[in-house]
Amino acid sequence: MLQIDLWKRVLIWVLCAAGLLMALPNAFYTRVEVSNDALAAIEVQGATAELSEQAGGWPSFLPSALVNLGLDLRGGAHLLAEVRVEDVYEARIKSLWPDVRDALRPLRDEVGTIRRQPSPVDELHVKISDPAGMQAALAAVRALAQPVVSLTAAGEQDLAVRGEGDTLIVTLSEAEKVATDQRTVQQSLEIIRRRIDEVGTREPTIQRQGSDRILIQVPGLGSAQELKDIIGTTAQLTFQPVIGRTNDGTTEPGIGEEILPSLDEEGLYYILEETPVVTGEELTDAQPAFDQNGRPAVNFRFNPSGARKFGDYTAENIGNPFAIVLDAEVISAPVIQSHIPGGSGIITGNFSVEESTNLAVLLRAGALPAGLDFLEERTIGPELGADSIEAGKVATIVAFGAVLIFMVLSYGLFGLFANVALILNIALLFGMLSVIGATLTLPGIAGIVLTVGMAVDANVLIFERIREELKTARGPARAIELGYEKALSAIVDANITTFITAVILFVMGSGPVRGFAITLGLGILTSVFTAIFVTRLIIVMWFERRRPKTIEV
Repeated sequence: MLQIDLWKRVLIWVLCAAGLLMALPNAFYTRVEVSNDALAAIEVQGATAELSEQAGGWPSFLPSALVNLGLDLRGGAHLLAEVRVEDVYEARIKSLWPDVRDALRPLRDEVGTIRRQPSPVDELHVKISDPAGMQAALAAVRALAQPVVSLTAAGEQDLAVRGEGDTLIVTLSEAEKVATDQRTVQQSLEIIRRRIDEVGTREPTIQRQGSDRILIQVPGLGSAQELKDIIGTTAQLTFQPVIGRTNDGTTEPGIGEEILPSLDEEGLYYILEETPVVTGEELTDAQPAFDQNGRPAVNFRFNPSGARKFGDYTAENIGNPFAIVLDAEVISAPVIQSHIPGGSGIITGNFSVEESTNLAVLLRAGALPAGLDFLEERTIGPELGADSIEAGKVATIVAFGAVLIFMVLSYGLFGLFANVALILNIALLFGMLSVIGATLTLPGIAGIVLTVGMAVDANVLIFERIREELKTARGPARAIELGYEKALSAIVDANITTFITAVILFVMGSGPVRGFAITLGLGILTSVFTAIFVTRLIIVMWFERRRPKTIEV
């Protein structure tokens, strides 16, 4: 007959209590959020009286995980960026020249003199004075090629080398360009994510779209321009030898040289060697600091490889200027006073405290491998988000109220039991969303409203089945037991098919579609739990207390 073991009863109520406890912070959303943000700020910058007061706004012994609000509910910034993958081709070709030169030098007797020629940005042209040695030159440069790192280009080489007359031409192979595009976009995506996470924004959406585009949505940010300032800077840091200075920015640089403007002095340009000694990719840390004059600066440290190259160069070039270049601008060009071992140094310039802090963030997160073109940008105001939340609340309350009334009118006391389970169901759903740190969007609210409607489906099936069993006059206890047993297969089958749909939406969809899938999927789990276990436990406890001879469903 109707029997539920004590340990099962305890487990069911413990799970319900845990769900209610985890959902509790969402009832005091602003208060808990202020406390969480204050605690995060204390970890970064230390405690202050104001931060300590804000952190104490929510008891530390209570859960503090919240359901994060998405861009359409909270407001924020939206960007669609296109990665300029061609920038990487140019950088790779520039870096090839020293290796090609060193490979050809031992062949001077066969190829004659070697000269780099002006060429397109994605090609390296090298002229040899003796065309008869072209085959030897081609073989030497082809030996520099490496296998393409890609599962789809097994056996391919990364360089394509050919000769035209007395000119040797080196380019990246097509297979290498495809692999480079993949790596560049993936690396850009990860660096953008690190930069946004460094700033401490809440639950950003950063997704790849198509072959070379990245979608970035950050809730709670004031404007799209603020987001562009965080991620738009490539932060390409290089340390390059200085050849000379000029006040004429139109001067044509020599082969293997470039002219870049000074960040501090308007009208001043530096003539630099194009190939850097060390790059920002070899940095391991960067922190805001102050120089010996009390001006904002940035301390940096290289990895062992960068430290060795930096130390060797400074030891060999004491008395020569050394340019620190950030995004094609010379931010500083100090003269090397002595050998700098250890791989650490300081970047000085005309910085404000905020600029030095932002530069340190960018350098720590890493340089973007290529520039970004912003194809679409918009700012969603918090007013629109507030309207969306209000509309979602109204829709949920109306649906919730209609379902509660329908169940009471249709099933009387049993409908009231189902309503109690429905309230617990919503609490459990919000508790689970809080635990996993899910982001709630407008489609997610639609999933919750749908869950409210679906939550009583299982109870409807059970109650109708109990009605049928009561007609056999087997007694109320047996009717209730058979009603749950015979309705179980239909409940499980119906919810499994819906859950599979939610999983497919989550795997194949993106953004708001995944938000809908998460709330729908979790709603199915909580609905089945409350319908099969919670309502049954409530009915059993009521039946044990009242022992009715007959029941009406």
